[in-house]
Amino acid sequence: MKTSDTTVPCVIMRAGTSKGLFFHAEDLPEAGPRRDRLLKRIMGTPDRLQIDGLGGSRPITSKIAIISRSGRADADVDYLFAQASVESDDISYSGNCGNISAGVGPFAIDEGLVAVNGDVTAVRIHNVNTGKVIVARVPTASGQADVTGKVRVPGVPGTGAGILLDYSHTAGAKTGAVLPTGNPVDEITLEDGHVLRATLCDVANPCVWVSSEELGVDGAILSDDINADDALLERIEEIRARAAVMMGFCKHWREAEVRSPGLPMLGFLSPPRTYRDDNGEEVRGSDIDLMARLIFMGRCHESFAGTASICLAASSRLPGTLTHQFCRRSGDQLVIGHPLGAMRVDVEANRNNDGFVRLGVIRTARRLMKGEAFVPGGIASDND
Repeated sequence: MKTSDTTVPCVIMRAGTSKGLFFHAEDLPEAGPRRDRLLKRIMGTPDRLQIDGLGGSRPITSKIAIISRSGRADADVDYLFAQASVESDDISYSGNCGNISAGVGPFAIDEGLVAVNGDVTAVRIHNVNTGKVIVARVPTASGQADVTGKVRVPGVPGTGAGILLDYSHTAGAKTGAVLPTGNPVDEITLEDGHVLRATLCDVANPCVWVSSEELGVDGAILSDDINADDALLERIEEIRARAAVMMGFCKHWREAEVRSPGLPMLGFLSPPRTYRDDNGEEVRGSDIDLMARLIFMGRCHESFAGTASICLAASSRLPGTLTHQFCRRSGDQLVIGHPLGAMRVDVEANRNNDGFVRLGVIRTARRLMKGEAFVPGGIASDND
């Protein structure tokens, strides 16, 4: 190691179906260009392979969590999520990641930020990106987060200890309203004159939901086929960008790719039916409530983002929305068929349909490595 190198303590964690770098806030520079440069260099951004960094060449493996003790009375830790782009020289703090959120509680416990309290330790997490508090109920044993258990998460090999993430207080995460436009369904007119119906919803993270049929695509399509269809992805980005304007994230839809590349996320929906997932496993239509494919950062999400699953479940309980129309069953759970199987979300709206009595998902997480990231000298200099 050259003496000019900078070292930064970090933990690599698999959280839900994502993987990311977890840092103590005190080990990083203050918010600003210097910190951004450092994080992108550690991740290996920009480079489609991230070959000279710790990123995994996909959006779901190019994620960052920055954690510290919280000064809020209703929270134990502050958690800032960052999404480092893979190919472009960008890093975004615009929204939260539900899968990475699953790793925050175990990280806080194992790093001594939160004391163990019995077999299950509740960690109140203030997500700085949205200003909302998520409660993670983390199985614990021998003074640490427990990683052994029987919970299976589609898209993750093996089983682990189930971490319940309670999102019931995350309505209006970025816009202040569950339905930012006030409408259960809006119409979006594209540049070619085509008009699509869409539901814009903001719970956990803002999302826009459209019909696969109106989009002109088979609802059972898998991720590789989506990612290979440039015309489809271009059309989806225009819909997402126009929804970003409607949600107030930018003034013109052509600005969205730069000003709000991650939010809203877009998903297309279809009624449940039997299909084979990306692993060749059968997903039975009788076991799911709807099929959904999520587009995030210009690619099909390999499974389904945690915050998007929360948003989808929330909107499915609001009368008049597209998700409500597509949902096969009501009740206290929504089962989503996605490219790597199916996932369950607990959901129960309140009587006014403007908040939620129950809204949560079970994920697993574990630390993969703890150590120091090496950064070439000069990257973390004070020169902006």
